[in-house]
Amino acid sequence: MVVTASLIGMTLPSWASHLEHKLAPPPLLLVQAFVNTLDLDLRTDVLAHADEAQAWLADAGLRSPGQPDFAADLQLARDVRESLRAMIAHNTDGQPLTEAELRPLEQVTSQARLRLEVTAGGQVRLETGTPAALLADGLAGLLLTIRDAQADGSWDRLKLCGNPDCLWAFYDRSHSRRGAWCEMASCGNRLKNRNLRARRAQAAEVRNTASGGRYP
Repeated sequence: MVVTASLIGMTLPSWASHLEHKLAPPPLLLVQAFVNTLDLDLRTDVLAHADEAQAWLADAGLRSPGQPDFAADLQLARDVRESLRAMIAHNTDGQPLTEAELRPLEQVTSQARLRLEVTAGGQVRLETGTPAALLADGLAGLLLTIRDAQADGSWDRLKLCGNPDCLWAFYDRSHSRRGAWCEMASCGNRLKNRNLRARRAQAAEVRNTASGGRYP
């Protein structure tokens, strides 16, 4: 598999080449990479075009390229991506998922072919095929990764950038777990400056109203 070096000195799989910082640990990294195939800031979408989407999903092991009916799979991938984004948002805002956000995940769980395995060590595991033949199997694998991350406490560290124009999924490694931005130098300062300008404009409006509109 082609690999690319990240900014923190790790070696990343090619399917994570669009990630640069605040990386989640594997296998949660794949969930982060999948959600971030849509970049609202740069207005790019890996899942926008069938050829690029099919190549990325195959590279990530989420779908065999030989499976037919990719149009339906592509729509499911996009829908599940937004459902997972809503799940990550829940880590910060606590808002429950809506029925519309849950529906694509229910479609995955109804279509996926999950199986129980017992290891030589006596552990019972719920698994999907790797790499996945069907997209539903691959996406179900992401849900299993989230389940494991919820159990070990790492899931709560995966968050969305507090800039509503960004919403990039990032992994909060801070001791306080109170990180709010994918990158403070860009989104954090940008939103703080925006809020500061809004407060100043509101204060100016209040002063103008109090003075009877005599000052601009």
